[in-house]
Parts: sequence; C-alpha cells; structure tokens
Amino acid sequence: MGKLEFKIDKKSGIVNINMAGTIDEDADFTQMNLLEAQEIELELSGIKSINSCGIREWIKWMATNKNAKIDFKQCPKVIVDQINMVDGFLPQNGKVSSFFVPYYNDDSGTEKNILFSLGKEFADGSVNPPGGVKDDQGNAMEMDIIESKYFKFIKR
Repeated sequence: MGKLEFKIDKKSGIVNINMAGTIDEDADFTQMNLLEAQEIELELSGIKSINSCGIREWIKWMATNKNAKIDFKQCPKVIVDQINMVDGFLPQNGKVSSFFVPYYNDDSGTEKNILFSLGKEFADGSVNPPGGVKDDQGNAMEMDIIESKYFKFIKR
C-alpha cells in the first residue's frame, strides 16, 4: 500500500475517518475539509509510514480542525513515534484513545502488536500493561520499546 487512502463516514456532527497507507508529500488532506465537524475520530491502524513532508502536511491539516474534538484510535507505532517527537502532531484538541504496543519474543523471533485502550491499559499519566502476553506458540513476550520514550505522550 503506497499512497494515502481514507474512508469518511459522517453522522450527526461526528466524522469517522479510516486511514491507510503512507503519509508523504502526496498526501492530500484538502479532500477532508471538516470545518463543520464537532468530533473527528481518526482510525489509524492502516498507516504504514510517514515522512517529513507528510508530517508537515498533517500538522497543517490538524490546524484547520481547531474547533472539533479529535480522537486518535488504533495508532500504530509510526504514529505514536510522531506524537512523541513532533510538537503539534497531536493537537491541543486531540486525545489518544487507543494505540498499539509492539511485543517481541527473542527466542522464537515472533512479533505481536497489542492494543492499549484508554481506561484499561493506560490513563492520564499512567500505564498498566497487560501481564503474560504470549505469542501463538505460548512463548512469553516482552514490550519491544523503550517505555519511558514510547509512553511519553501519556505522561504529558
């Protein structure tokens, strides 16, 4: 999947946008003019990569939606990394309600992404990771991140 693809579903003031692909210099956010939206739900699990030009376009787009509440859902690692590193990637009117955490087993080499949800695995300022994450063969897995850096946005 190369270019950015999205599906928009509008229902009584709430706009759900399901995004997939790559956010780069070709990403066209002008098609998502949502000035009338009261709430925007961004489902981001399909985002595979983002480059510096894509970050610039994203921040410009976020700035056009200052009047709506923006809910970031199912954020992959690539999005969480940008939230933590780039000021304005997660705007003041935005919140993260769920994101994926990569897990790894060194012996088997297996990887798995575990969804963390607001109010369950994390809350404002704290993280409560699930215990006993196992791969499909029953091998114990560990988080494949530096916790202090990856969870930085939660502690803001």
